[in-house]
Amino acid sequence: MSAVTILLVDDHPIVREGYHRLLERQDGLHVCAEADDAEQAYRAYKEHRPDVVVMDLTLPGASGLEGVRHIRQWDKDAKILIFTMHLGVAFALKAFEAGASGYVTKSSAPGELVKAVKAVAAGGRFLSEDISRAIAADRLAGPERVIDQLGPRETEILRLLASGLTSEAIAEMLNLSTKTVRNHHYAIKGKIGAQNDAHLVWLAVSAGLVTINDARFEIQPS
Repeated sequence: MSAVTILLVDDHPIVREGYHRLLERQDGLHVCAEADDAEQAYRAYKEHRPDVVVMDLTLPGASGLEGVRHIRQWDKDAKILIFTMHLGVAFALKAFEAGASGYVTKSSAPGELVKAVKAVAAGGRFLSEDISRAIAADRLAGPERVIDQLGPRETEILRLLASGLTSEAIAEMLNLSTKTVRNHHYAIKGKIGAQNDAHLVWLAVSAGLVTINDARFEIQPS
């Protein structure tokens, strides 16, 4: 049988090298390409057509969430495994909504990543135990979160707005028109009931899309 080919996407070269070695040590797994941001990941996917993409969520510019959406838009059968520090339920659910097939946190044992890659390559889904417990607890907790009303692209735009990026910067990053980003901005406020931009950012923080240290409570002027 031919080896399962893997595209590894992480913006930290040393971290990427460590996971590259881990995966290459396993029989039947081969890292065929690497990328350090969502745009590079998209180009590398089109060039190499790997069996599985292993992608971090925290990337320079557009997040891995946008990377998943972009790749799946080009290839609806792409198999993408999120491998990240984010334990937040919001990110995990939006990643699956965007088209991811698995979600493993970097705090998991190394063997979890290997099992996840093999499961996703075989056409299955995989959740590491910690994120599985977090999702179960969240669903049992009661009312839905405000961002449950948003799609993956809207969630990404909310994250970028809350980080202080202008509409122009977001438009360039996501290959959209500035008008489209502004329309999304106002639509998001309406969907999640944000009274103003500061409230919009607070809601992004409460949903775990940005940390309090990364948030910018005054949306940058367009």
